[in-house]
Amino acid sequence: MMKNLLLLVIKLYWAIVPKNKRRRCIFKISCSQYVYHKTKNEGLIKGIAAIRYRFNNCRSGFHIYEDPIDKCKTMILPNLQMIKENEISERFLNG
Repeated sequence: MMKNLLLLVIKLYWAIVPKNKRRRCIFKISCSQYVYHKTKNEGLIKGIAAIRYRFNNCRSGFHIYEDPIDKCKTMILPNLQMIKENEISERFLNG
């Protein structure tokens, strides 16, 4: 029941808030999409954990490092986790 409520809230967010008014995510897969899919596929507990993870890491405090040899970019999140180029939003890779 709670799982369905969380999924409904996310769907309402998508329906009510226009894309151009939503906060821009630092990840390639938006926070709402990430949480929706985690909740739908893995359950409420994983969905709530996904909300906490994204809330704590999809904000300022990250750093982007470009390897001088292979030019691959890595993002260091506020929790010091490192994510590779394939997970980073395109707007940070093309800038």
